[in-house]
Amino acid sequence: MKVRIAKFLSDNGVASRREAERMIESGLVSVNNVSITSPVFFVDGSEKITVSGKLISADNKTRLYAFHKPINTMTTAHDPMGRKTVYDILPKEYKNLKYIGRLDYKTTGLLLMTNDGELSRILTLPSSNIPRTYIALVGGGDFSGLEHVRHGITVDGIKYRPMKIDTMKNNELKITITEGKKNEIRVVLDAVGLPVKKLHRISYGNINLGNLSVGEIKEISQKHIDELSKSF
Repeated sequence: MKVRIAKFLSDNGVASRREAERMIESGLVSVNNVSITSPVFFVDGSEKITVSGKLISADNKTRLYAFHKPINTMTTAHDPMGRKTVYDILPKEYKNLKYIGRLDYKTTGLLLMTNDGELSRILTLPSSNIPRTYIALVGGGDFSGLEHVRHGITVDGIKYRPMKIDTMKNNELKITITEGKKNEIRVVLDAVGLPVKKLHRISYGNINLGNLSVGEIKEISQKHIDELSKSF
């Protein structure tokens, strides 16, 4: 399948798509020994593609990474409000990766990232039923409403699937969801009088955050990718 040359360069770790377009317009990119200056040029990876004379090879291997997202960062490439994004934190060689789902600005913890757009799409589909587990620190002291959440609840006309919830000490809850609607945990818990003060994701399918430091990224083994793929 052919893709735009800028996307090809981005997917293979050369630069962000926007920076790749600037490289192309500056005449730094050649295809089969011919310099191109328009990003409206399509390749399939079989061509001889060079940037400033360096040969770029297609990386066809699916790669999956675990990233420990810090608080007060947006899960997006560009934020119109100028807030810091996860791509401002990631080392340069990882800036071409695609995130799998989103963690909101205040939520911390495990964010999966990949070079495979199709894998990213599948892992975020509600129909894939992939469990994601969080630790939530909540306000309020009446946990009786959690029974409604455990059996599924409708908030403002939106239905939310049942959540697995275990109470912990110090007003913390361990919550596992399989759907991933926008701000799902915050919306549902607020509806039963337990506003979320802190939210931290510790696992996504069979991938655990473990002791990964804040802002650190590590590659997931092929074995774990295979096991995760078998679950959907």
